[in-house]
Amino acid sequence: MAHTEKRDYYEVLGVDRNASDDDIKKAFRKLARQHHPDLHADSGKKKSAEEKFKEAGEAYEVLSDPDRRKKYDMFGHAGAGQGFGGQEGFDFGRGFGDIFGDIFEDFFGGGRGRSRAEAGSDLQYNLELAFEEAITGKEAKLKVPRWEICEPCQGSGARSEKGVKTCPSCRGIGNVRLQQGFFTINRPCGQCQGAGQIISEPCTTCRGQRRVYKERTLSVTIPGGVETGMRLRLSHEGEHGSNGGPPGDLYVAITVKPHSHFIRKGNDILYDLKLPFVAAILGGKVEVPTLKGTTVVKIPEGTQHDKILRLKGLGAPDIKRKQPGDQLVRINIQLPTKLTPRQKELLTAFANEGGMSPDGQGEGIFDKVKNLFD
Repeated sequence: MAHTEKRDYYEVLGVDRNASDDDIKKAFRKLARQHHPDLHADSGKKKSAEEKFKEAGEAYEVLSDPDRRKKYDMFGHAGAGQGFGGQEGFDFGRGFGDIFGDIFEDFFGGGRGRSRAEAGSDLQYNLELAFEEAITGKEAKLKVPRWEICEPCQGSGARSEKGVKTCPSCRGIGNVRLQQGFFTINRPCGQCQGAGQIISEPCTTCRGQRRVYKERTLSVTIPGGVETGMRLRLSHEGEHGSNGGPPGDLYVAITVKPHSHFIRKGNDILYDLKLPFVAAILGGKVEVPTLKGTTVVKIPEGTQHDKILRLKGLGAPDIKRKQPGDQLVRINIQLPTKLTPRQKELLTAFANEGGMSPDGQGEGIFDKVKNLFD
């Protein structure tokens, strides 16, 4: 194909001229998976797919090389080809190992074999706490079921060293070479499943699986101040890895039960205090429950409905700064639903003193008293 007939390399990969190296790599990976010839072997489109595959590879080879990309940006296809010491076409064997290794894993079930170390899976434990426990913190005992390395065989899967033999098919490599179109690739050995070894005498505990499913009890410190939706990470407490891979992590997901009296507002704790209207008018002292016991709160004269009184330092601790919030006491003025004759007489006198008419015209006395707190 002549240089003048070639499409712009940036157009081929579907990226702009300012694309980062990572964007170029991602674009090529996507096209390579889409147009791999072996995916179209039986569809009648193999030739077209092969051309697009090679075109994408040629574009990637140039644009992934900083020096060749710079020359291409300055001189076009001439700068990337023979005119500057380059070579027509492109070479799959140079700089494509990691990308094609990933692609082959997608196509052929893991082209690098299973014998490589694999990290264990992460786990999540859902922990429900009482409201008070979330505020003060606690030591929690967690029973976590997980896959662990089999101790009797130390993860070998065999009863003894004699029970492990080198796979005769792959000779211990774990991979076999296969011809796929114009590629020669490695694929996990079918006889040993990529392990490179065959277990002739399986371990009686794990039955050759190398891992066993066990329940482990962990002691976890839950810090004071946690809230619903938070997750605590315990490194390396997830499932054990295979072939010497590291274990995963354990995440403790927190859910806090609602309280019958308290509501959390950030690091503050809200408490609704039901206050008789006489106490709101005259003021006084009342006992208020807190998470640290009962305390006495002074009510100022003429306290209005929904007024907030603040008790410093009696809220929830901040996990990062450890500085506690406050307890908020919200006044909820209670009006009596029934009055004795003497109470009515006193309220009538109160209404007269305040210039309110007790003759029943318009609002009643009870309504007028209520309106004092609105």
